[in-house]
Amino acid sequence: MRDERHGRTAVPDPRSRSGVFGHRFPRTGTEPTTARSALRLRRLLSAVFLPLFAAATAGFAVWAARSGPGDSPGGGPLTVLAAVCGVLALAAALDLVVVTARRRRERDTDLAEPGPRR
Repeated sequence: MRDERHGRTAVPDPRSRSGVFGHRFPRTGTEPTTARSALRLRRLLSAVFLPLFAAATAGFAVWAARSGPGDSPGGGPLTVLAAVCGVLALAAALDLVVVTARRRRERDTDLAEPGPRR
């Protein structure tokens, strides 16, 4: 792979692992190597939007089931909305599980290591 800015060939990082998208190259950005996402915010957003999307899924599904042939909006668009809200509820639930497990793992690691707590 050729680096257009510097005119040299990029060498894969020896610690890299091959994956779906190929080799990883050395970091060139200024972000810290220990950058992490805001787990508390992700947990809060997932906890708020999971019941919201679950309720929207149920509401659109009931509305679609009760809509008649001449009603506007029809059953098709309402079914699509119910499916989209269901997928978003599933994503929020999955994110909530992942964030909870990651926070638990970090807490257990912090308790096992001696030194100041965060």
